[in-house]
Amino acid sequence: MGPKMVGKTISHYNILGNLGAGGMGVVYKAEDTKLKRTVALKFLPAIALTGETEKTRFLHEAQAAAALNHPNICTIHEIDEVEGRPFIVMEYVEGPSLKELTNDNRRLSIVNCLAYAIQIAEGLQVAHEKGIVHRDMKCDNVMITEKGVAKIMDFGLAKLSGRTQITKEGTTMCTIHYMSPEQALGKKVDHRTDIWSFGVMLYEMLTGQLPFRGEYEQAIVYSIINEEPVSPVASGRSDVPAELEQVVQKAMQKDVNERYQRMDDLLTDLELIREKLETSKPDAGGRKEKSPPSIAVLPFVDMSPKKDQEYFCDGVAEELINALTHIKDLHVVARTSAFAFRGKEIDVREIGRVLNVETLLEGSVRKANNRLRITAQLINVADGYHLWSERFDREMKDVFAIQDEISLAIVEKLKIQLLGEEKSKVVKRYTEDPEAYSLYLKGLYFLNKWTEEGTQRGLEYFQKSIEKDPHFALAYLGIADTYANIGVLSILPADVAFSKAREMLDMAVTIDSTLSQAHSVQALIAFWYDWNWKEAEHQFKQALEHSPGYANAHFWYGWYLTAMGRFDEAIEENKIAQELDPLLPVYCAGAAVIHAYAGKYEEALEQFHKAIELDPSMGMAYFHMGNAYRIQKKYDEAVTTYQKAIEFTTGLGWAEMSLGGIYALQGERDKATRILDEFLEQKKERYVSSFCIAALYNYLGEEEKTFEWLERAYQERDNLMPLVNIWDAFDNLHDDSRFMALKEKMRFDA
Repeated sequence: MGPKMVGKTISHYNILGNLGAGGMGVVYKAEDTKLKRTVALKFLPAIALTGETEKTRFLHEAQAAAALNHPNICTIHEIDEVEGRPFIVMEYVEGPSLKELTNDNRRLSIVNCLAYAIQIAEGLQVAHEKGIVHRDMKCDNVMITEKGVAKIMDFGLAKLSGRTQITKEGTTMCTIHYMSPEQALGKKVDHRTDIWSFGVMLYEMLTGQLPFRGEYEQAIVYSIINEEPVSPVASGRSDVPAELEQVVQKAMQKDVNERYQRMDDLLTDLELIREKLETSKPDAGGRKEKSPPSIAVLPFVDMSPKKDQEYFCDGVAEELINALTHIKDLHVVARTSAFAFRGKEIDVREIGRVLNVETLLEGSVRKANNRLRITAQLINVADGYHLWSERFDREMKDVFAIQDEISLAIVEKLKIQLLGEEKSKVVKRYTEDPEAYSLYLKGLYFLNKWTEEGTQRGLEYFQKSIEKDPHFALAYLGIADTYANIGVLSILPADVAFSKAREMLDMAVTIDSTLSQAHSVQALIAFWYDWNWKEAEHQFKQALEHSPGYANAHFWYGWYLTAMGRFDEAIEENKIAQELDPLLPVYCAGAAVIHAYAGKYEEALEQFHKAIELDPSMGMAYFHMGNAYRIQKKYDEAVTTYQKAIEFTTGLGWAEMSLGGIYALQGERDKATRILDEFLEQKKERYVSSFCIAALYNYLGEEEKTFEWLERAYQERDNLMPLVNIWDAFDNLHDDSRFMALKEKMRFDA
């Protein structure tokens, strides 16, 4: 079939012209003489349907595709056959293909890229929800109408011809450049293969180039499976937002489990990027609002001959982070996220874009005997150029002077207008003893491993630091902060943990009353142990006024606001914490339950998925999401999620308590009672939260026992008691005079 078809009538379709040909057949423009409309007829190649099995499969695929009713999917009107040759009658779409718009290295504007990408994503999302996978997404298969509407073509046809398979001769029946790694390897594919191809399309829209290229097919396949593409910015497209590059990168993850798992998650990210661009309004002079300067300090690299200075390298970087967070007009990424790239061979510009910062500080340390050589480079993320670099050759005793010089040089290069007070904070020294300082850095190094062993070793090094310099306030504060967090997590009884935290805090502030982080520890004690709500808020605000870039203070202040029922404010504080430390999953986990208490369940689920993407084994994320499901009364989902939390979390008992509660609510009292009995038995030998026991008794309908254990929790200063007023396990007791009396004792209304 070819040009000779023009002018003929097939069934009730008058062929008007030839629209093109490809691997899946020839397409004609035609008039539907019955309905008086213009349509497109696609005649499939005879090789596509060589037997009854292929014809049946074609019919089923076409029926499924025809069921897709969406403005961004080309509508299939009917299927028919002439002289044994099947054809599909489709909506006629007039306009160029997306491929034509990106040919010859042409690049679409960021606005148009987002507009087309969102439309394509919406169409794919609907198809995937109906269990339909395209399998051959490419720019050729998307048409753009005169009104800028994107239309996805050829749904259901890729599976028909087995176009994902490579033949023995090394050729393929699909467009190799868009093929996912699993397609290239001949593995079974699902909807995530469309997500990969979508990422390739988005890359092509942004750069006018394909991410994987080669002179022959085998070279392209090798590149898809083994190589990483040059980022859009590195390829010369400097105006691509960092968030959009992250979408492209995540969509094209070679491991299918690290890719976007659902099209709607990808769509959400695209819409957020568009919203951010749209809300960045020009000021009265026509200029865009400029974001405050931002920086991430990477862990310094140990270049010492013995490779034994990692703790010192981390400590130098961490101290620079702490110094820079005092500056109000500077956005400083927190340690956890900045250090997540340790040892990874990733271009610094890529790291900067992932962390959403304009500048990066990287450096190295070489120590020989008592001599230090520290190098530092301040890098502009946009182009990779050095804004400033310096080498410091000093004796170990000069380490503090080196940190001062680096910090002030960065501030100057970033053109921050410093207040006198802020400048003094940047160059603050807390000890003149290099050995005490070195021990303190080792304490931080082990403490930040977030393990029980690391916590213990961290405390040991802080204590050794104090023995070297009894007036080193930061070492006392390190111990205080550690014990406060131990108390919050119920690792020790509250009176033991918080008493030790208060003792060490008092020592620290007696030595140096200007310690800004001391306010954060004071706030934790006032909130979780003293239940002095006004003082807790005052201290949180003091901490944030002195160190606005201290992510942990924003995080814990968010929990305080949650306990007070001020959910919108809590969400905002948690959001700031995530911006400052975007790769710390515990912040996302906390956001999940805060959104749930606020009744924002979709946002809660989104935050949960973010946490699990960052750390699939994070028990606390599953625990908080289980709470969100419980609040929604989605008990089956809650059970599954709590069981996952128990798998990854040991010792706390929170997830077990919540799981027992769900069992009780579902009428499975035996299971709930078994958990309660285990708690009661364990409490004879170790610390178990009385709050958890009270909650289980209440789920089982035993009110007398509930109040007996709530009173014990009050006497023990149980760390969960600050949440008793919002914890839904006790909602049925709020009008009970005993519960009102408990709230009064805890001064909730003060």
